[in-house]
Amino acid sequence: MPRQLLIALVVLATAPCCQGQEARPELKQRGLSGNPVFAGWYADPEAIIFGDRYWIFPTYSDRYHKQTFFDAFSSTDLVNWTKHPRVLDADNVDWASYAVWAPSIIAANDKYYLLFGANDIQNDEALGGIGVAVADKPEGPYKDAIGRPLIDRFHNGAQPIDQFVFRDDDGQLYLYYGGWRHCNVARLAPDLLSLQQFPNGETFKEITPENYVEGPFVFKRGGRYYMMWSEGGWTGPDYSVAYAIGDSPTGPFKRVAKILKQDPKVATGAGHHSVVHPPGSDDWYIVYHRRPLGETDGNHRVVCIDRMEFNDDGTIRPVKITFEGVERRPLE
Repeated sequence: MPRQLLIALVVLATAPCCQGQEARPELKQRGLSGNPVFAGWYADPEAIIFGDRYWIFPTYSDRYHKQTFFDAFSSTDLVNWTKHPRVLDADNVDWASYAVWAPSIIAANDKYYLLFGANDIQNDEALGGIGVAVADKPEGPYKDAIGRPLIDRFHNGAQPIDQFVFRDDDGQLYLYYGGWRHCNVARLAPDLLSLQQFPNGETFKEITPENYVEGPFVFKRGGRYYMMWSEGGWTGPDYSVAYAIGDSPTGPFKRVAKILKQDPKVATGAGHHSVVHPPGSDDWYIVYHRRPLGETDGNHRVVCIDRMEFNDDGTIRPVKITFEGVERRPLE
């Protein structure tokens, strides 16, 4: 057998995944999620816990005008995932046509609210922005809640995309969002269908940290607020995740460090993430997308999970991206 052919066969036999397929079955048999955790081209995953199940809501990663719907995935243990197809479809949103991106999900008012970006608007005259859809179950189906975008303009230079909803301990809901290297925070009304002003009269407060590009995410640990975001270009090798720590949900946020990036031995372009944390534990997982080795199509991204750990001073340790993923972790 020619040496080149032998090398090619060895690579194919040992590769953990290809063409957006989930990791090798033997990893799941060993109680590991494997990476990617489910099959298909997906990006911008938001992970959350509802009851006894983990959920992931990602962007469908395809050509621009084929991004017209969301699938969702649920699991009881982080290892075995069930697909819930087309929980939201642009056909059910009169003003949304394409570029349906970066869903953010939250439970409130005995319903589930899915915030999403659509149409990738480039100026204030274009139709699109951040919308709100609502359903009675996490798996939908979701319907447009207000018949128009919640945010349809550029405020403080922030493109209205990449939305994330954070609920603070006092119940106040905050909406973080922004592309084009600007990040805003706004206060959501209790019905999640409108915005409230801050005490100083502002509606959109800019909180852009150093090197911010897109994809904000916020969580609270040890009484402090962690703001995370993506840096670099989404199709390039420099795509990555950094974070800051603040004393309030509106900052100020000073960049601490980069904690997620590609490993040329594992995958490229690791970024646009979320974090999931089983209650009552100190287990933290980072859910993110990356591009398989050798993949050159910018839209070919897959969803992965790895552990996120902290130092004694509360800083986040650099994340090691893996083929193995994480161990089975049922919710108690």
